[in-house]
Amino acid sequence: MNTLEEKFKAIEANNAPGQEIRQQIGNLNDIMQGEKLQGVSVDFSHGDVDAFPPTPNSDLTWNEGFNNGASQAYTEYRGSADIRNKLAIHLGNFTDCPIDSNSELIITPGTQGALFLALGATVASGTKVGVVEPDYFANRKLVKFFGGEVVPISLNYKNPELKNSPDINQIEKAFQTGTKVLVFSTPNNPTGLVYSRATINKIGVLAQAYDVTVIVDQLYSRMLYGEEQYTHLRACEVKPKNLITIMGPSKTESLSGFRLGVAFGTSTLIERMESLQAIVSLRASGYNQAALNTWFEEPSQWLEKRIKEHEIIRDELIQVFKSANLLTVTPQAGSYLFPQLPELTVSLHDFVRLLRIQANVIVTPGSEFDPKCQDSIRLNFSQDYSNAVLAAKRIVKMVEIYSK
Repeated sequence: MNTLEEKFKAIEANNAPGQEIRQQIGNLNDIMQGEKLQGVSVDFSHGDVDAFPPTPNSDLTWNEGFNNGASQAYTEYRGSADIRNKLAIHLGNFTDCPIDSNSELIITPGTQGALFLALGATVASGTKVGVVEPDYFANRKLVKFFGGEVVPISLNYKNPELKNSPDINQIEKAFQTGTKVLVFSTPNNPTGLVYSRATINKIGVLAQAYDVTVIVDQLYSRMLYGEEQYTHLRACEVKPKNLITIMGPSKTESLSGFRLGVAFGTSTLIERMESLQAIVSLRASGYNQAALNTWFEEPSQWLEKRIKEHEIIRDELIQVFKSANLLTVTPQAGSYLFPQLPELTVSLHDFVRLLRIQANVIVTPGSEFDPKCQDSIRLNFSQDYSNAVLAAKRIVKMVEIYSK
């Protein structure tokens, strides 16, 4: 059993997105080279909701929720029944598989809240959990917090032939040796890669055969580029007996400030998640739940326009990094880039701090997503186009300054 000190050490929130290392300038004065680069501050640790504002009328629907008073403020623990009914239809259509709004869906305080509840409902002390690496920074930390054992699964994102696939052999071996839960994101955070249909089908077959619970984070599954195809595990012919899918409007739709997420899947797990939510936060913010009425009901062509705007920024930043020979996988979805850096004269975390101090640029160290990714940084390119491009060029300049 983990001690309290070990549990909270596993969280290591100082380096997480939005909590970039602001303190401890100290020794940086001794290793800092050159003058401060001029430019507007750009925070790549999260998307810019000023550059990409929330969905139209989300403020009006929130106000309607507020005006509903107590009936909206004090919803059921799993969320307003009326809103869940509407979401079940939208999400069932989107994922090609029906959802029972009463037993298979819960509204949570953000997708982060959904992830916490899902892992809390499936991980006990000693539970072996397959965690794809690199992947969302909280997966590994929450598994450790709940006393589980992380079983790392490699994502072959640097191999052109295997780039959108975790190592299936590692997954099967993990299942054979007692792993009972698998957690991953697709589109992947931080690389933006989408698991292929063959991969998703194989995961479904293996999870069913070995009775493994699967938690799938699909936060960016609406923001697909080009002709990219998406496969929902819950719609596969063969799928896990126990499956939770997590989605929310915080990123593509820029509703992150409302802290809204949704989890849907196996009713027994949703019931556990509701019980846990009842003692953690009671419910997702009551008034804020009303903003979910805009989700999947955006104006015609709104989503297509937003995707195209992001694709333009993505392509320009990739060109900036590739011209400097920084390996950068092209995201198939979402708004993240994960460029690989050359060998530097400073540590990754010192370089991240130097970027902030000298270049006015905030990024997230790759080690947050995989302890082995000490040579990468993650950028959320959902930013003002001009500012993002100039900031990327400053990153390249800083790499030149601190390269060995």
